[in-house]
Amino acid sequence: RPRRRLREAARLLLPQSGHPGSDYVFIARGGTTTRPWDRLLDDVKSALLRLAPDPDPVSASSDAASDPSRSG
Repeated sequence: RPRRRLREAARLLLPQSGHPGSDYVFIARGGTTTRPWDRLLDDVKSALLRLAPDPDPVSASSDAASDPSRSG
């Protein structure tokens, strides 16, 4: 049952919140089966938004290059 719930959430949310060309792996955790459906959808959507790629990777890499505290 947890797999079915996550699969349906992904089916509903990936077209609008996923990034084309990306692969996603959903892992059910404790409470996946008992979480209210609306809250599960909110959880999945917020996770997808956190995983979204940086909209401007060039400026992010130039910021890191110009910030001496980020030297590795």
